[in-house]
This record gives sequence, structure tokens and C-alpha cells, in this order.
Amino acid sequence: MNSRQRRGVILLLLSVLCALGAFAGVLSVVNDVESKVGPEVTAYRVKSNVEPYESLGAGQFEKVEMPERWLSDTAVTDLRQIEGKIAVTTLKKGSLLQSDMIVDQPALQPGQQEVAIMIDAATGVAGKITPGSKVNVYATFEGQREGDPDQSKIIVTNAVVLDIGDLTPLEPDADDRSREATKAVPITFALSAVDAQRITYAESFAQRVRLALVAPGETGTIPEQDRTYELAKDK
Repeated sequence: MNSRQRRGVILLLLSVLCALGAFAGVLSVVNDVESKVGPEVTAYRVKSNVEPYESLGAGQFEKVEMPERWLSDTAVTDLRQIEGKIAVTTLKKGSLLQSDMIVDQPALQPGQQEVAIMIDAATGVAGKITPGSKVNVYATFEGQREGDPDQSKIIVTNAVVLDIGDLTPLEPDADDRSREATKAVPITFALSAVDAQRITYAESFAQRVRLALVAPGETGTIPEQDRTYELAKDK
């Protein structure tokens, strides 16, 4: 082997050693990244804004793959977790779905039925009543005959709110064009048959229906003698 051939062999060996060194370096970087990132898991991202109290479905979310170590313990990784759930707050487009963003949809108890009525947004909701809340329902009535006093009555106590619909503009009745158009919210309650009759009667004939939020954990009822109010009898 002459000197030129020896130089060629040496250069070839150096090239092989450099290639092995580069490969080892790349492999080290990959291993380092994998050790920091870890395995990927499935998570779900919100496709478009979801309003509070809206029922959830698989079509509202898209699957994404993310490193497991980057996800919080509350991240939803299986869409079966949203079955029978509603959003507890506004779900923003692009945000990752978390289990603390959703709650169980309130359900009917034996002997109850769903009843929905329109409640004036200005006097009935005030943004603080949510599905699962308990409310007392007040209604004001004109006197039945001329000279009879107007009355405020508690129609239903501890009514359970199942759902709150979208704000809806209401036009005044054809025979009462002097009143301005108002906005109302359809609210669905879980009620007994008797309370369902009371609340629908109030919606049809009362001058105004108002909801009063009951404090969480409160189980007491209001005595019958305290459920009707007349200004003239106030002492």
C-alpha cells in the first residue's frame, strides 16, 4: 500500500468516526427531548365558544395529541366524561377541556315534571341563577275587583332550576302597545304537578313574575300566612 492509499484509508476512517459521532450526538438530543417531553396522550380542544349551561356533545370538541406531562390532572382525555354534562362557564374556542369546566345536568326526581316559563331578564335572573339553583317564585296581581288591593304572592318555594335558555326579545301584546318591548329568558324548572299549575298561572295572569335565589343548603319553607303581601296590611 503506497502513501496515497494509506492517506485515503485514514480519511475514510476519520469520515466514519465523524459520522458515528454525529449520529451519537443526534441520538443523545432525541433521548434528552423524549426524557423531558414524555409520551403523548389524547386531549380535547374547544372548536368554538360554548355558552354556560349548554349541553355538551362530541361535535363541539376536536382531538389533539399532547405530551402527558404537560396536561393537568383535570384535563379531559375521554369524551365519555362529557355525557350528561353541561358547561359551568363559557368555554372559549381553542381552550383545552377540563373536568372542572363541566357539571352534571340537573335531573328530575320521582313525581316531578319539567316546566318552562319566560322570565323578564331585568327582574328575574340578574345573571346569578344557574342550573341546580333553588329559587322562590314571586308574582304580583291586580285586585280582582275595583278597589281591591294589589297583592304580591309567593307562588312556589324551593323550585329547582334545570336549564336557562337564551335571552329572547318579547314584543308587547297587540292590545297593549303602550308597553315597550322587553327581553325574557326561558327558564325550566323541576316541579310537582301542583307547583307547575301555580307557576304557569302566574306566567299567564300575573303583572310580574320574579325569582328570588335561595341560599345554598337552605331547606326551610315559608309559612302560608307569610306568602301574601298587601301594602295596606304592612305594619
